[in-house]
Amino acid sequence: SPAGDYHNARTRRNLGKTARGNSAAWTFGKHRDMSTSAQPLAFAAALSLQQDTTAAAAEACSLARKSLGSVPDLAVVFFSREHAAQADSLAHQLCDSLGTENVVGCSGESIVGVGQEVEEGAAFSVWLAKWPGVTTHLFHLNFERTPEGGVIQGWPDDLSGEWPEGSFLMLLGEPYSFPADALLERLNEDRTGVAVVGGMASGGLTPGENRLILGRKSFSEGAAAVLVSGPVRLRTIVSQGCRPIGRHFIVTKAERNTIHELGGKPALIQLKEIFDELPNREKLLVQRAPHLGRVVSEYQDKFEQGDFLVRNIIGSDPSGAIAVTDYIRVGQTVQFHIRDQESADAELKQLLAAAKKQKPAALGGLLFTCNGRGTRLFGQPHHDAAAIERALGKIPLAGFFAQGELGPIGKQNFMHGFTASIALFEPVK
Repeated sequence: SPAGDYHNARTRRNLGKTARGNSAAWTFGKHRDMSTSAQPLAFAAALSLQQDTTAAAAEACSLARKSLGSVPDLAVVFFSREHAAQADSLAHQLCDSLGTENVVGCSGESIVGVGQEVEEGAAFSVWLAKWPGVTTHLFHLNFERTPEGGVIQGWPDDLSGEWPEGSFLMLLGEPYSFPADALLERLNEDRTGVAVVGGMASGGLTPGENRLILGRKSFSEGAAAVLVSGPVRLRTIVSQGCRPIGRHFIVTKAERNTIHELGGKPALIQLKEIFDELPNREKLLVQRAPHLGRVVSEYQDKFEQGDFLVRNIIGSDPSGAIAVTDYIRVGQTVQFHIRDQESADAELKQLLAAAKKQKPAALGGLLFTCNGRGTRLFGQPHHDAAAIERALGKIPLAGFFAQGELGPIGKQNFMHGFTASIALFEPVK
């Protein structure tokens, strides 16, 4: 098929001169601040498509470490469901092969590595960071129900005080056992300004099949977390793949996740009035899957694409009320949205183009993209990874297709769906 021909041709282009069988490696960085005695900031990434788990991990680790040229300060790994069953032995192998206990990773339905999105078959992706002076705290969080309610446990004692300015959190969660929404809500209140990026492990069809790796241990529940602070800067891109239609509304009557009135009229009536004015193609998108975006920060003169947290509309009733997958309050500003491959493509390109203009340039990145994107949304492989490569160059990139993506909008952290959440790492000016 044309898609298959594209995939094969692109795979050959991606591997290029660095191809070694079913593997590839990229390195980038070596940024040095000439005004100080700071050591270089560098990243490397490698991908193996070996079927055998031990061989795949060995190959990817060897290529990535050779590209980096030294022992990494942090290793992030993503592996397909074909390798998940051996997570226990993998954790030990990774620490031994990479020379560090600072290893974090998870299983994924599809795996991202060195410009590719491997949606079928075995894949093992390794991403390494060398960032002298940066502090990393690795820890496992778990959720427990108590008579007083749910509690997230596992926070290290030395993180109970103030976190250093500029700290950020990378989180890989297990979707059946860990309530990431509850954690993000608490962090938004208690750790204002701390960005959280990551995603929920995927590929497992039942509880216990997804796997997390943290150091020499593996887990089938909870979340693996890394708190990072020091002379490295995180820049985030959260592309929700939607665009607004119609005009803004103020919520005038709502209860929990049900919106009864927008601008003094039944919410469904307001949507119908917008619907009637849309071109036929956009009417089809509304009929297929309408969305509602709520403004994250009301303290703006105007609201544009990217200022909204987009949620699904999941139902309506004869009174004209609509239900969404979020709690809505009276007084909030909202706008209806639609999603299609053109909107998703255009928004991601726009956000990446803006990131390209920022200085200093990104030296490495992690991609947490929804398992509903890829060929399911765009009809061709490698879309998000290729877009990053075109905009930012061949920076070391790794990631996976998540069952929920974590990333900030308007300085608050949220869990998303159908989103590409990108973490870009830059040297501190």
